[in-house]
Amino acid sequence: MSEKSRHLSTLSDFVLCFTNRINKKEDIIMKLGVFSVVLGGMPLDEACKFLSKNGAQMIEIGCGGYPGTAHCDPKVLLNDEKELEKFKKTIEDNNLQISALSSHGNMVHPNKEIAKKFDDDLTNAILLAEKLGVPVVNTFSGCPGGSPEDKMPNWVTCPWPEDFLEVLDYQWNEVLIPYWKEKVAFAKEHGIHKIALELHPGFCVYNTQTLLKLREAVGPEIGANFDPSHLIWQGMDPVACIRELGKEGAIFHFHAKDTKVDKYNTAINGVLDTSHYGDELNRSWIFRSVGYGHGEDYWKAIASELRLAGYDYAISIEHEDSLMSGNEGLLKAMDCLKNVLIFEDRGSMFWA
Repeated sequence: MSEKSRHLSTLSDFVLCFTNRINKKEDIIMKLGVFSVVLGGMPLDEACKFLSKNGAQMIEIGCGGYPGTAHCDPKVLLNDEKELEKFKKTIEDNNLQISALSSHGNMVHPNKEIAKKFDDDLTNAILLAEKLGVPVVNTFSGCPGGSPEDKMPNWVTCPWPEDFLEVLDYQWNEVLIPYWKEKVAFAKEHGIHKIALELHPGFCVYNTQTLLKLREAVGPEIGANFDPSHLIWQGMDPVACIRELGKEGAIFHFHAKDTKVDKYNTAINGVLDTSHYGDELNRSWIFRSVGYGHGEDYWKAIASELRLAGYDYAISIEHEDSLMSGNEGLLKAMDCLKNVLIFEDRGSMFWA
C-alpha cells in the first residue's frame, strides 16, 4: 500500500470511528451543533438528515421572534400531540439532540403591540421547551425606549450628557429588571432554569458587565448565549469574557460565529458602523464563517477556555457570512470546528 493510500485509509477510519461514536453518543463532551435557521429553506427532516450526515450532534431550532418558525411552530406543536410526536421522532431518527429553542426578540419594545408579539413567542418557546425537555431557551434581553413616552428603542452607548444616565436608570429599574423577574418566575414554574441571552449591541445586555448586572438583579436563571462575533468588533477578548462568565457558571449556550474587523475602515470610522451589512467593502467589520475571521489557533483557545469554565455543551454554528452561501459557509465552519472542539473527557493525568 502506498503512503498516500495509507493516509487516506487512516483518515477514513478516523471519520468512521468519529461518526460511530457520535451516533452512539459515547464519551462526547462538547457537541457540534447548528442553528437551523440557515437551513430554513429545507423541510425539517431534510435539514436534520443534512446535519447528521455532516457530523452535527445537536440542533438549535428557532421557534419565534426574529428566527421565525420554519422548522418549529409552537402554536402547532403545543396543541397537536401527533405533530409534536412527529417533530420529536424527526430529531431522534437523525441522531440529533435539541440544544436550545430560540425566540430572539425585543419583549420590552416601547410599542406595546410589538412587545406583546415577541413576549408571546418567548412564552410559547418556554412552554414548548418544557414539553420537549429542552433545558435552554435563547433570546435577547430587549431594549426599551428612553422614557415612557418613547415609541422606538433607545440603545445608550455613553454616560454623558447626563440625560443618558437617566435613560439607563429608567430602562433598567422600571422596565428591564421587572420584566425579567416576572418572565424568569414563569420559566421556573415550567421547569426551565436557563434563559440564555445573546450579548448583542442594540439591546441592554451587550457585554459581560451588563449580562452579570441583569443576572445579579434577577437570578442565576439568567445566563449567556455566548456569541464571540458580537464581542470581537466591540474590542473584547472572547477568552477573557469566557473566563469571567465561567466564574459565575453563567454560560448556558454558545454560538459559533466569527467576525472580521477591517483595519482600514475602522482606522477611519471606528467600529460603530450603521452601514448596511451588504456594503462589505466599506464596513468596519463583517460577520464571517468560523475560521474566516480568525484562524484555528484562535478558536482552539476559545474551546480550551470553555473547558476551563466547565462548559461542556453545544457549540452551535450560526451562519451570517455575506461572502458565502449558507451551504458552503456552514460546511466550512463544521470542518473547522471538528478539528477545534474537545469531544472527549479529559481523563486522568497519568503524568502528574
